[in-house]
Amino acid sequence: MLFFKDNVKRILNFPGWHTNRKIVVIESDDWGSIRMPSSEVYRNLKQHGIDIETGDNLIYNQNDTLERSSDLELLFEVLDSVKDCQDNSAKMTAVSVVANPDFGKIKAHHFQSYFHESVVDTFARHAGCERSFELWKVGVEKGLFKPQFHAREHLNVGEWMRALQTNDADAHFAFENGFWGYNNVKVGRVSFQAAFDFIHPDDLKLQTESIESGLDLFEQLLGYQASYFVPTNGPFNHSLEPVAAKKGIKLMYGSRFQSMPVGFGKTKTIYHYFGQRNSSNQRYIMRNAMFEPVQSGQDWVGSCLKDIAFAFQCRQPAVICTHRVNYMGGLRIVNRSRGLSQLSQLLKSILKFWPDTEFKTTDELEKMMLNKIES
Repeated sequence: MLFFKDNVKRILNFPGWHTNRKIVVIESDDWGSIRMPSSEVYRNLKQHGIDIETGDNLIYNQNDTLERSSDLELLFEVLDSVKDCQDNSAKMTAVSVVANPDFGKIKAHHFQSYFHESVVDTFARHAGCERSFELWKVGVEKGLFKPQFHAREHLNVGEWMRALQTNDADAHFAFENGFWGYNNVKVGRVSFQAAFDFIHPDDLKLQTESIESGLDLFEQLLGYQASYFVPTNGPFNHSLEPVAAKKGIKLMYGSRFQSMPVGFGKTKTIYHYFGQRNSSNQRYIMRNAMFEPVQSGQDWVGSCLKDIAFAFQCRQPAVICTHRVNYMGGLRIVNRSRGLSQLSQLLKSILKFWPDTEFKTTDELEKMMLNKIES
């Protein structure tokens, strides 16, 4: 059965862009989003009976919070501790948001209008995060940490505002605690976390505006245009791709079989392959390795090495999927210690098994693909 599955995977990986070089790209999602503000908020929500522990919510809400300066400094130490065959440190593509809801303004306008604040302002309001944005830039300068675009905020604005405007009790209690990432999915709803999912087609207008303003804010804050876009939680309508392309997005993340929302609860399945071009001349890339040590019960170093080996067998870059939650210590220091320790093991093992490894950020991979450097 395993042999059959591997052959199917090889067939699916046959089309697209290939290289004989051992390229490793580490992509990490969710940077800049508040998620769980504090342990006190976690207790408040749990006592109130809000569902913060179903499925993946438990892992994220127990461990994921706005990155502290110490989180970033320790992550950079691990990345900088190894060198590839070109004497470059390991590096991370930080798939980031650049804004969060402005809770004060939304409440002052009686929940009738939505407002956001820049991630710089969010960091300034949270203890321990005052230097975090400065460290984003330090990471860029040192070639260790390259932010790219996840969304303006990790939030489905239309869905959340409708819940607040219809006096949804859970939404309002969570709002008063500066939080939205609970299990809100009910009949006729989409997750508050999924910024580009929708039931009502009119929400595409809101999503268009959020992409345009989000990419403008990204460039304003970081001093360069984002070139890669990973929509939060996955759902994304292809009509938004030209919007992103006009703002400089050259690469789109797409799962092998992407579920595309088309409204009213209906979806369409789209097949992608590595390097495929869309009608806006953007390329799709996909992740072919997983590394999520926050999830217990699995040898994540070993399983990720197997994923990398298979990618190399298929003559593809190894694009590793990981999330910020694995490296955060603001809620539980043991979580950060475990995640960074396993990341260090993974990086050292990669270089042991493949000494000719080259660490790249996703935009560096895009330049290789653009220049048709395939071997």
